[in-house]
Amino acid sequence: MTNSAYKYVHGYSEREIERLVDQATTLTDLLHNDTKYPAGASVLEAGCGVGAQTVTLVKNSPAARFTCIDISKESLQAAKMSLDATGHQNATFKQADIFNLPFPDNSFDHIFVCFVLEHLKNPVEALLKLKAKLKHGGSIIVIEGDHGSTYFHPDSRKAWQTIKCLIDLQAQIGGNSLIGRQLFPLLTQAGFVDPSISPRMVYVDSSRPEYVEGFTKNTFIAMVEGVRDQAIDTGIINETTWEQGIKDLYRATEKDGTFCYTFFKGVAYK
Repeated sequence: MTNSAYKYVHGYSEREIERLVDQATTLTDLLHNDTKYPAGASVLEAGCGVGAQTVTLVKNSPAARFTCIDISKESLQAAKMSLDATGHQNATFKQADIFNLPFPDNSFDHIFVCFVLEHLKNPVEALLKLKAKLKHGGSIIVIEGDHGSTYFHPDSRKAWQTIKCLIDLQAQIGGNSLIGRQLFPLLTQAGFVDPSISPRMVYVDSSRPEYVEGFTKNTFIAMVEGVRDQAIDTGIINETTWEQGIKDLYRATEKDGTFCYTFFKGVAYK
């Protein structure tokens, strides 16, 4: 992914790495209970980042062979460390650009893409580049969130304003944090066959404390909080409104609060 085509709105801080790991760990069953590849299959993970999803992939399919790419050398180093800690050895890491993939056409049995398309200015082009590297009949899995699917109790207009800051800031740099609802048309436009989309809703209340901490607080609210300075500095929200909005989001994590968010998982074929 070239700099002109890809900008990561959340940044590359240590806290962001922790957030990605919290997200992946909390959502493993929801997103990946049906992500498994057969023995000997060659799988390209495009945009592996710090390896938050890679760890689950290799554990679910220990006899498959994964090639994991990312544009960030630092992220790849973190991903390799995460994989080494699992003891699995069925993945290799390579610095590469999705728009200039260093593999022959028809190289892989399967392709896996998670939380990548939302950051691209031209997701259909990325899917076309990936499809070229997929063998005939091979599958692609694409997973994306959709910030517009968020709702919570107690409701709060100011909390929604903070979420809208993240949506708008990502749009300003060419991304699309509402892309989950668009997976079907995107896969169709890229010429994939038989696309099937399944929504995966996260529902959180105080009876599920692991989700309160792992998802609502450490994944979603942490993601919104990460754009605080950008949002205030650009003037799309004032500091008072921001602070109250974040406080109201945390209110949804209390004993009588609830929080919902939907991810979308697409599977299609070449």
